[in-house]
Amino acid sequence: MLFIHDIQQRPLVSYVSDPNRFDHAKQVLKLAGFDLSASRSGKPAAKATSVISKRGQADLRFAFCQAALVASNSNSLFSTWFASKIQGREREKGIYMVVRVKLAAKMLVIAWTLMKKKEMFAYDQLNNS
Repeated sequence: MLFIHDIQQRPLVSYVSDPNRFDHAKQVLKLAGFDLSASRSGKPAAKATSVISKRGQADLRFAFCQAALVASNSNSLFSTWFASKIQGREREKGIYMVVRVKLAAKMLVIAWTLMKKKEMFAYDQLNNS
């Protein structure tokens, strides 16, 4: 069984409990607060910036953000994915954090999928999109 621990040493299973209660990955992302919401503050919809909602489980979100930070620096597969998303955008303000949050969300969906299918992680099946 897959365990990803947060600061309080609670396994991922305790947050998700039954992975089959979620029909779509968007529901799991919402549980952690990785779902997108627009920060409008009086701006027209075209100029609204999308941010993560942060309304979900803060410990779960923190654990995956830390895992994404480590993976983007030390795991060759994830660091390659991270570099491909950053390429050409290095000068944008905050782009490193944005892509790390996207990687954290991707890792959460991978973990949920593995729990749901009761499988082990296989690098060759990772979708690099």
